[in-house]
Amino acid sequence: MSFFGNAQINNIANGESLTFRIHYGFLNAGTANLSTRIVNFQGKPHLYARGTGQTTGAVKAFFKVEDLYESYINMQTELPSFYVRNVKEGSYRQHLQTVFNHDNHTLVLTDKKTPANGSKTIKSVKGVQDMLSSFYYLRSKNSNELRIGSVINMNVWIDDEMFPFQLRVVGTENLKTKFGTINCLRIIPSVKSGRVFKEKEGVTMWVTNDANHVPVLLKAELAVGSLKASLDGFKNVKYPMKFSK
Repeated sequence: MSFFGNAQINNIANGESLTFRIHYGFLNAGTANLSTRIVNFQGKPHLYARGTGQTTGAVKAFFKVEDLYESYINMQTELPSFYVRNVKEGSYRQHLQTVFNHDNHTLVLTDKKTPANGSKTIKSVKGVQDMLSSFYYLRSKNSNELRIGSVINMNVWIDDEMFPFQLRVVGTENLKTKFGTINCLRIIPSVKSGRVFKEKEGVTMWVTNDANHVPVLLKAELAVGSLKASLDGFKNVKYPMKFSK
């Protein structure tokens, strides 16, 4: 029997690593990486997810980005216990830590950049995800839950604010990648418009139509241009990736 008992996030491998190439308009703007480790956190098995992003090349010369996201996800409840957002984007800095108390639907937010602000307790909602854990929550769904026409609703904690998200599986598509062609599910998240995205539904995501649900491509129409992230490398994915020529 597995040490982790009835762990639900069982399609994410210990030591998985996904690398993405970021394009902003016609520019090769940067890279991003998502990696996982299975750890003990607060005496319970957790999936530790780490996301990093940085600008490269010409873009880095005039706008340097070094972003770090961390999430400790309880493997039995699929809910985050602790979340870190530590970003450096040009002259902008933010370093926030969030502790989730799912039993009483509260969270504790600490501003590490400005310690004098201390910590504050905020009313939350049942089943809240953070920006990183929501990605693995989606990937943990089985093929029936991600069938065409299905809708997934979630509340996502981003920075210091809660956002209701709705993800709709709208179809399948064969995508050509550097590794070959792979069949993908096309998913459209409904996001709050006005702050970042042009439209309420300005984002489209393609994930592999298999048990991995690895993101292959993401396109976003932003208020200041278009952004594209494409899969550039993968290691230790739990199930074989089936590409065709």
